[in-house]
Amino acid sequence: MTSETDSTTPRIVGPGDGDIAGAVDGTHDRFLIGGKDSDGRFALVEHTIAPRELAAPLHLHTREDEYSFVLEGRLGAVLGDHEVFAAPGDLVFKPRGQWHTFWNAGVTTLRLLELIAPAGLEELFRAFGDAGLPEPEQLAAMAAGYGAELDFEATMPIIQRHDLRF
Repeated sequence: MTSETDSTTPRIVGPGDGDIAGAVDGTHDRFLIGGKDSDGRFALVEHTIAPRELAAPLHLHTREDEYSFVLEGRLGAVLGDHEVFAAPGDLVFKPRGQWHTFWNAGVTTLRLLELIAPAGLEELFRAFGDAGLPEPEQLAAMAAGYGAELDFEATMPIIQRHDLRF
């Protein structure tokens, strides 16, 4: 079952449902509810992230708020000027206009639900997953098309401080 169905149809999205993108080294996205499902109100994506993996460069979005609910593992995040860590059951709020990034800060797989409101940014996740490993300039151009900005220079100290892969 794909996540893009008639928004008026009640349904259950099971553990084997949804579209998978970007499956590399234990890191991937599973698209559960897309903008077409919710009339653009929100999207829901499950991120599975391998240990010591940075999910995205430091970035901000101008159109959406994001909420990360940790299911398994340990999430590390930079939220504006703050560095935080979250465990299963914690919800991390990343409002639009705030620079942020996040990573797997543990030694086991990190799994979290990413709620996006309004919907739209999930399509950038899908595009990144489909693009393989593009150059930073291409990633920045892709992000700009969704009202997002990336800061690779500010990302490098985070990668070095936490010994992350990206």
